[in-house]
Amino acid sequence: MKVAVIRRAHFNAAHRLHNPGWPDEKNREVFGLCNNPNWHGHNYELEVKVTGEIDPETGMVVDLGWLAGLIEREVERRFDHKNLNLDTPEFRQLNPTAENICVVIWNILRKQLPDQYDLHVRLYETPRNFVEYPA
Repeated sequence: MKVAVIRRAHFNAAHRLHNPGWPDEKNREVFGLCNNPNWHGHNYELEVKVTGEIDPETGMVVDLGWLAGLIEREVERRFDHKNLNLDTPEFRQLNPTAENICVVIWNILRKQLPDQYDLHVRLYETPRNFVEYPA
């Protein structure tokens, strides 16, 4: 019997969407206000879903305290109140779109999660715009 356990988290970060291989005009055309050379920020909401079998000894899929600590250590401390383009190695060469941020977070957490669990990440950039990985 598989059950999904979901933990919500939050972080604030600035970024600029920009492709250095494109002229400024194309960057402005494609990314609009998100291409502001002085950056812009979001209050990101994160949902991490771990799916697995219920452990018969604990009655839990995973300990939510453990999952909360993992997200704090690996995601919140890494990205909260940072300029993603400048302050994080993950986005020095990778455009920090919501899609890319979501996949990066999934990859970070997947490495820390035992193989028997499935992982799904949902990232809200705004209350109306969100991405999920895997889709």
